[in-house]
Amino acid sequence: MERLTNEQRLQIVEIYYQNSCSVKNVHRLLRPYYGRHNRPCESTIRAVITKFRTKFTLLDIKPSTCMRTVRTEENIAAVASSVNENREMSIRRRSQQLGLCYSTIWKILSVDLGLKAYKIQLLQKLKPNDLPQRLMFGEWALEQLDENPLFYRKIVFSDEAHFWLNGY
Repeated sequence: MERLTNEQRLQIVEIYYQNSCSVKNVHRLLRPYYGRHNRPCESTIRAVITKFRTKFTLLDIKPSTCMRTVRTEENIAAVASSVNENREMSIRRRSQQLGLCYSTIWKILSVDLGLKAYKIQLLQKLKPNDLPQRLMFGEWALEQLDENPLFYRKIVFSDEAHFWLNGY
């Protein structure tokens, strides 16, 4: 069923107080207005009456817009200074240290401070002999392409450190 209009709610409250405060009587008396199957159910009538008694209104009370209580300038500054002191600390450890939620720290780091999460990866160090070898490989690959135009399909480039014959 669709939401009740303010006029419909007022009608329910008026009928309720005119007929000895009975939800069943209101339900019966709404039949001429809505028909047998389209009238509000008893729980809806009860909810309208309860809201009228407790909140003194028939209007839909919309929740107030939430103010930013956690991502404040002070917390952003605290996270920024914490990052400047120790860039290697994890978000979980930082949240414990500052007394803020993990997700709040993550939002401050990514949205407010523009920092991105990364994982340090150990790579092979380039040596002085690597540049000439890379140049030789490039020249050799160009020669192979001149001989066989589909040579590039035979080369597999991978960043894997180990190759296993059994597929792992």
